[in-house]
Amino acid sequence: MRSLLIVDDQPGIRLLLEELFRKEGYETSGATNGMEALQKIEQKRPDCILLDMKMPGMNGIDVLKKIKADWPEVPVMMMTAFGEVELTNEALAIGASEYFTKPFDVHEVREAVNRLFKD
Repeated sequence: MRSLLIVDDQPGIRLLLEELFRKEGYETSGATNGMEALQKIEQKRPDCILLDMKMPGMNGIDVLKKIKADWPEVPVMMMTAFGEVELTNEALAIGASEYFTKPFDVHEVREAVNRLFKD
């Protein structure tokens, strides 16, 4: 079973995505911030990470840099607010495989994750 880690400080988004991907047959876990996400990745490396760009404490770019330094094979898809183009470009340059602008279409996110595992 493929596993996803969903990292977002907004509980509603986390719960929505966890439920959506559980119904798709994925094992899901959530993290509310970057430090918690890194701890979870060390405990059990996920097959894919959905990572929010803006979180309190450690932001998504810092988390992405750490993930790509320590676990470069793990695909990371970024979630960002509209208008954060510079951060989005930086994330893609660091190694994010894709990004979604909030509010995002959950079907688009689902299709992107499913596509990732088909390739």
